[in-house]
Amino acid sequence: MTSEDRGAAGPYIEYDNLPVLHAREKDLPLLHPYGTVKVGGRYVTPGGGRLTVRKDGKHLQITLDHLGCPAQLTKEKTALFRRLGLAAEGHCLHAGCRHHAADAGAVLRSFTLRTGRIELTAFVRAALAVELGDERPVDVLLKDAEALVGPVRRVGPQAGEDQEEAG
Repeated sequence: MTSEDRGAAGPYIEYDNLPVLHAREKDLPLLHPYGTVKVGGRYVTPGGGRLTVRKDGKHLQITLDHLGCPAQLTKEKTALFRRLGLAAEGHCLHAGCRHHAADAGAVLRSFTLRTGRIELTAFVRAALAVELGDERPVDVLLKDAEALVGPVRRVGPQAGEDQEEAG
């Protein structure tokens, strides 16, 4: 392991060929794509992100932080993560919730997942698949949501392209 000083936020440590992590994150468990995900857990993902899962009433809050990992900040992956958020939002709309998919400039992605709608492990596996460049699990979750509520609204610059494909 090597260390890298990044001023007030550092020191950061290289972790098993992943992007550098803060020293307090080096002991987080590495999340395996087929492993179990626990509510209240914090993990390092195979794509170099930090995934946190917590319960908030009838929802699970899932946060995926890709700080320091430019490979996860591409336009394509940002669009896929937004589609994943829309899949979760579609299930929440079907349950009567009125919140929206969120991400903050692609570095910090936050998802609200209604308990009992999409299995946590399936959702997290889809997020890990996006990190590795596979959009199929996202497509499955989005199609399931659209089967319940019809077309889920599109956000961002991809909106026009998605509407053209549908038409």
